[in-house]
Amino acid sequence: MKSTLLQSLFDEQDRRPLSVSEVNSQVKRAIEKAFASVWIEAEIVNFVAASSGHWYFTLHDGHAQLKAACYKGSNWKIRFQPFDGLQVRVRGKLSVYEPKGEYQLLVESLEPIGEGALKVAFEQIKLKLGKERLFDEELKRPLPLLPKRVGVVTSPNGAAFHDILHVLSRRTRTVSIVLIPTRVQGEMAGEEIRRAILLANDYNKTAAENEKIDVLIVGRGGGSSEDLWAFNEERLARTMRASEIPIISAVGHEIDFTIADFVADRRAPTPSAAAEIVAESEDQIEAFIAKRTQDLFQTVSYKLLQSRSDWQELALAPVFSQFPQKIKDWRYEVEDYDARIEDAFADKLKTNAKRLEKVISQLSPLKSASKVAENQTRLALLEQRQTAAVKRLIDRKDENLKIEMASLDALSPLSVLKRGFSIAEKENGEILRDAKNIKTNETVKIRLAKGKITATVTKKEN
Repeated sequence: MKSTLLQSLFDEQDRRPLSVSEVNSQVKRAIEKAFASVWIEAEIVNFVAASSGHWYFTLHDGHAQLKAACYKGSNWKIRFQPFDGLQVRVRGKLSVYEPKGEYQLLVESLEPIGEGALKVAFEQIKLKLGKERLFDEELKRPLPLLPKRVGVVTSPNGAAFHDILHVLSRRTRTVSIVLIPTRVQGEMAGEEIRRAILLANDYNKTAAENEKIDVLIVGRGGGSSEDLWAFNEERLARTMRASEIPIISAVGHEIDFTIADFVADRRAPTPSAAAEIVAESEDQIEAFIAKRTQDLFQTVSYKLLQSRSDWQELALAPVFSQFPQKIKDWRYEVEDYDARIEDAFADKLKTNAKRLEKVISQLSPLKSASKVAENQTRLALLEQRQTAAVKRLIDRKDENLKIEMASLDALSPLSVLKRGFSIAEKENGEILRDAKNIKTNETVKIRLAKGKITATVTKKEN
């Protein structure tokens, strides 16, 4: 192998010795330049997931082994966590860990090989998200009854978008479709799908109410397990669960299940079926209205026929021929009753007039005047009695009030002070009742009948 590195190491004319660090640095540059991107298929052994988030493992093919490292900045893109014994296809670059002089593969992407490995990885992710209850039914949101705008996250060149467009155009006239194009297959497809969902949610935050996306269809046509693997990525599943827009998962054919199917708010076996789900509410409402309209017309027609029959039956009824004669008979009866009432009323007036004349003749003007005078005398006497009773009551209450006022005045502390007594208080307002409660040289306030004085205690006796 001829290279500048080897020439510099073995050139007899250059006798300056190199340090180990210099050798490792030059070897690192040479290896990284020669093996900037390599693909390797091997088995993983001695896998370690460090607390820093980095992965360290060894690639083994039965005859030789190669140390590998997948740093945190790269392993977030890997769809699952590797384990010992897993056959993988790895892409990365060769480099040298200079402090130890060991060369290793810096892994940039990692994929399992074979259906069995994919199934193991699928079950691994499914178990992890299931423990976090991301698949629970109570987390799934209902789809809008009549969506106006449907977002479709899929490839613009795939059959899935054209199937969805065909079904919605045929079955509904009120739904508009918003395509959010993305890859649905390949190494970064899962991340692109995730960003498309985030883009739709960010759009809804600023869009007008009538322009918001009501539901998202995320999917693609059928394919192998490797083709559908983008819809099994953990980061995509978490983004779908956190989406504020309800999501219908439409990945593959009926027998194909992905992690996206479990975490979505609704699963459709095919993209066409997802479009049917979106349009079914409108179809059901139209069918319901059409059925009720037909039932209404039938009911009205039946009621009209029934009413016409009833009218004809009434027109032929005997009552219409007998009713005029009945009215005549009732008129004669009313006139007879009217005459009887007039006669009875006249007789009653005559009787009452005779009774009134009799009462008037019995009344005498002299007797009436005497009765009035007697009542006036009795009324004056009652007024005098009432005035006297009120005056006696007022005098008695006034005497009682004077007695009570005298009692209150006798019990008043001010009256006690007037008799030469006083009230001593400490500075805090506490009334002194015992000499023990005051100290010598302490200030006291003394209240007299008129005014207050402040004094200092010079002596006290208990």
